[in-house]
Amino acid sequence: MPAATSAAAEATARGKLPARPNILLILADDLGWGEIGSNGQRTIRTPNLDRLAAEGVQFKTAYSGAPLCAPSRCALLTGMHAGHGTVRENPEGGEQHSLNDADLTFAELLRLSGYRTACIGKWGFGPEKANQASHPNVRGFEEFFGYIGHAHAHQYFPKYLWHNGEKVHFDGTSYAPHMFRERAVKFINQDSDKPFLLYFATNLPHAPSVIPGDAGPYENKPWSAANRRHAAQVTRLDTDVASLIRALRDAGVAERTLVLFTSDNGPHSEKGVTPELFNSNGPYRGDKRDVYEGGIRVPLIAWSPALSPRVERQPVAFWDVLPTLGDLAEVPLPAQVDGLSFRGLLTGGEARKHERLVWNRPRKAQAMRRGRWKVVRFDPHISGAGPTGRVELYDLGEDPYERHDLAAARPELATELLEQLDELIGEDPRTPYGLRTELTADQVVVTLYNGSAVPWKDVRLGLDGRRRVRARTVPRVEPGMSISVGFSAPSSGKITARADFGASGRKQTFRRVHTGADSAV
Repeated sequence: MPAATSAAAEATARGKLPARPNILLILADDLGWGEIGSNGQRTIRTPNLDRLAAEGVQFKTAYSGAPLCAPSRCALLTGMHAGHGTVRENPEGGEQHSLNDADLTFAELLRLSGYRTACIGKWGFGPEKANQASHPNVRGFEEFFGYIGHAHAHQYFPKYLWHNGEKVHFDGTSYAPHMFRERAVKFINQDSDKPFLLYFATNLPHAPSVIPGDAGPYENKPWSAANRRHAAQVTRLDTDVASLIRALRDAGVAERTLVLFTSDNGPHSEKGVTPELFNSNGPYRGDKRDVYEGGIRVPLIAWSPALSPRVERQPVAFWDVLPTLGDLAEVPLPAQVDGLSFRGLLTGGEARKHERLVWNRPRKAQAMRRGRWKVVRFDPHISGAGPTGRVELYDLGEDPYERHDLAAARPELATELLEQLDELIGEDPRTPYGLRTELTADQVVVTLYNGSAVPWKDVRLGLDGRRRVRARTVPRVEPGMSISVGFSAPSSGKITARADFGASGRKQTFRRVHTGADSAV
């Protein structure tokens, strides 16, 4: 038995994940908390997701990064909530919001440490240009296939998609979710001795409710066409998940893979879809764009043959994903992120609890949860908020469905929570992390930034394939500091920077391939 297979089998026997597992992160688009059977759905069929939930860990109190797409995905990718993150609002007819050189995604973190990485589906940030700071390839994904821009992802039969830095043109008859599934299966089947990270960001079941053919088991339901096809989209999503799980099994890597399934925000009510028909947000108030629980609570399932079935009720949020994946990959975690690793919760252990969780829609609404208490604030120009805005207060311990506003009865508590909320919304607090390369006419400068909370010792910087030079003047790099070494520039070929160091008792190796946009950390 190969060593990797033996290790995975041993880990499964212990009910623990193997070290540095493969990661398959599946992100649905506008799928409500209550739209899967394991969360009470009885009208739409999701047997495969229900099976994953029954066999894995169900997080019943999982929160998205925001009640709508772009800021939620930014929080997921970067570990920063929408009070600190780069993207805090959807374009909604305005300029396309983008990531930038200051952002560190979970793909960059894992790729530095040797994972092969892919993003397939909806990126959603733009701009639609290659080799720029917000492109998936620059933000850590070696392989990208899908939509770059936000609005483009609404086209289920697109005329083009992006494959890395190139547009691939179609005749408008190919269904994008089908192409995404096939590409993901191909990536899973690639032969490699490296662990992988696959971020599968389907656009199902976002509006419009478009599927190939009829609505299958829902075609004759006495509903509107939009509702029939929405239900079919959700079931199609469920079958796509089953195809990916089957690919893991067929490739022989399921035992050493962690699958995370979630959605970017609450259910939509767009283009004729009525979430009330399906009880899409379960018992919770609100849906997409609302900072009430129905807009920000999302399904979250963790599955692996190495996990034991259980239900977890400790609150976790999208900004916890980056530190969790870094923890699983045994990489030094960035210090200045808002998230906390929930690795311990995957196996029935413990994880640090958030003191406060925050959601921010600039100039619209904000919310914060502290323990059982949740404060909600609406800005003055929001319809019905009044000339000074409106503040609401809920006791989620007694009133999880936010039916009884206690702001008038507990004004001091509401004020205290609002003051704490304002403290959590401001400038991005991050410090640089990782490797940077700068290429001049005659030199490659490699810089290592320690953005973690622990010193990095015995640092060696270099270029793969060339003599690695020990940084003799700085045998350790303290948190928040950096070190740079210059090398003569190679005349041709790929430039790969390398850093070897020790952190928290583990040996680490970071690599970064230089690209034309490689001014990013």
